[in-house]
Order: sequence, then structure tokens, then C-alpha cells
Amino acid sequence: MWVPGVGLPSRLMLSALTRAARFCILKSGAVRRMDVPAGNRRGLSDYYPHLMPSVGFGKSSSRVYRCRSETKRYITSPRVAETLVRILRGKRKSCQLFLECNPGPGILTRALLESGAKVIALESDKTFIPQLKSLGKKVNGRLEVVYCDFFKLDPRSRGLLTPPIMTSDMLFQYLGIEAQPWSKGAPLKAIGILPPKNERNALWKLLHDLYSCTSVYKYGRVELNLFITEKECRESCLSFGTYTANGQLAKQKHRESLEQNLCFIQLTPHKDLFTGTLTPFNYDVFFHMLRQCFMKRGAKLIDHLHSLSPIDAMHILKQIKKSKDVKVIDMYPEDFQHLFETIECYKDDNYKWLYDDFMEDVII
Repeated sequence: MWVPGVGLPSRLMLSALTRAARFCILKSGAVRRMDVPAGNRRGLSDYYPHLMPSVGFGKSSSRVYRCRSETKRYITSPRVAETLVRILRGKRKSCQLFLECNPGPGILTRALLESGAKVIALESDKTFIPQLKSLGKKVNGRLEVVYCDFFKLDPRSRGLLTPPIMTSDMLFQYLGIEAQPWSKGAPLKAIGILPPKNERNALWKLLHDLYSCTSVYKYGRVELNLFITEKECRESCLSFGTYTANGQLAKQKHRESLEQNLCFIQLTPHKDLFTGTLTPFNYDVFFHMLRQCFMKRGAKLIDHLHSLSPIDAMHILKQIKKSKDVKVIDMYPEDFQHLFETIECYKDDNYKWLYDDFMEDVII
């Protein structure tokens, strides 16, 4: 099951993000960095992001190009590319494998290659492919160029697929990449900029693939490194407010500024993503529960429980230690996880969830 991203509020996205992975944020235009402490990676209920000093990002880290009817962004600053490489490579000196999504002019590609990494460039615009292939001839086989759109992998309506649209199986088999056990480290790191017109849906699809262990996640715990607009990042990830270094609540920016600035998110799946309760077999119920709750986020949670489960709503609230007046917007990521586990583990009722056709009438 796939839940459409349109209209999903911030805490819903955060609920999925914080359970699935850790993330840090680098604001390319605003030249700031915010890191999530290790102790708060599973839930950010007690964490408020603070604005930190510059980490070397230029104010114009991307340029807008037109490709057919789509708007795309590419990194054009060598300084930004070098900073990204330091973040992506860390202290590792060995050859790492990177899946670069829509590298465009190849500024980041060159920086990765100069660091000793191996790069697979998935480019959906044929205009850039010749120069990328030319670069590949100079690096002794450490650059593979494929006409492919990473953000359109594994579409719901399969039919006859033609590049740049393809399945992850087609891509990985062509590249000779084999699946790795979930218990091992990341088989590769993917880096790219989410498509501006479809950021939220693209991110939700990736999260769906993660929880269902499909698409690229069939091959292991792939690490995603993504740029997203500050507007979408604030709405989808940081629902608890942004605070300045002195602890004051930061002022809201103009919409135009939020749409121009980019944030950098690292999404690394946990080894223990799936517990004894949440599994790849019932993840769709978890997604459905979240979506149902946030269709009316200002409503009381108890009102949603009547449409989610036949179990007595007051009993559920007592189990999760919430009052009958608690609203959806007052819930935090771990609260939703606790709610799901409470209903899923209830032993006195054979039917724990109210299932209807709506759960199947969804879009990938």
C-alpha cells in the first residue's frame, strides 16, 4: 500500500522519518547546519533544532535547468561539491560506491571521483550523458553512466518501460549489484536532489519502499543523501520549530526564500527498523493509521480511533497514557508507534483494525 503524500502534515512525515532512520540537515542557501544527537534518532520529541555556524556551503548551491517540461536542480559550485564529499566519505579512504541521481554537469561527480570513490551516474537528461561518458574514460572504469531516472524507479503501472524509466531489478542486474542482508552495512550510498514539483510524493515513495523492503531496499540498507527545499523540509521534517543559538524561536521566512534554499537530509535505515510488532507485512496498516489520523489533524485522537479500530477507544488511550482530549497535532513520533503497537498487540479481540477499500485505493 502506498499513501499519497499530498496534504500530509509535518508530524506525519517526521513519524516515518525518525523511526526509519537518522538524519542531519545542511541548509545550502542559509549556510547552517543542524545535527540530530545520537540519543534522539528514534524520536525527536525532546529535540529542538538549533541554528549553527556555516559549514562552507555557498549561497547558490544549485542552478535551475529546464529539461523538457520538468524543472531540475544541479550542484554547480565546486566548493559545495567538496563539502558534500567530506560529509559523504567521512574518514573512509577505501573505494565506496555512490549512486548519483541526475548529476547534470558532473561537478559533484568529479569531486567524488577525485576522492577515490566509484560512481554510478543515473542521468535522465540525454544532454549531459556525452560529457559524463567522456569523464568516465579518464578514471579507469570508476564511473558508469546510465540513462535512468532514480526518482521514477519501479512505477506502479509497469507495462512496457523504456529508459529513463525502469525497474530497480533491471538497473541493479545491469550494474551487477547483488542483494546484501539487512544486517550488513549500506551496499551503496545514493545522492541526489528531489524533483521540485514532486518532492513530498517522491520522499513518501522512498519511505514506502523502505518499510516494504522493495525497490532499491531489496538490495540492502541503501543510504539516501537527498537535497530538499527548505519549505518542504520545514513542513515535512521539523514540526517542532527552529530555534536560534541563544534559544529563541526563529522567525518564519518568506515563502520565496523557503522554496529557494535547499536542505540536505541523510536517511540511513536502522538495522532494527522492524520490531516484533512492526514488520514488512503490516507496514501498510501503520501507514494507513497515520494517514487517517492526519486527514483531520486538528481533531481529537479519540474521534479517529473509532474509525481505525473496533477496540474500545478509551481503553486504547489509557494504554498509551493519553487523555480523551488529546489531539493528533499533540502527538509525537514515538506516540504513534506506541499507538500502533498497542492496537496490534491487543489480545482480547480478533479484529484489531477496521479495514475498508480505502486502504487499497492508494497511489504509488
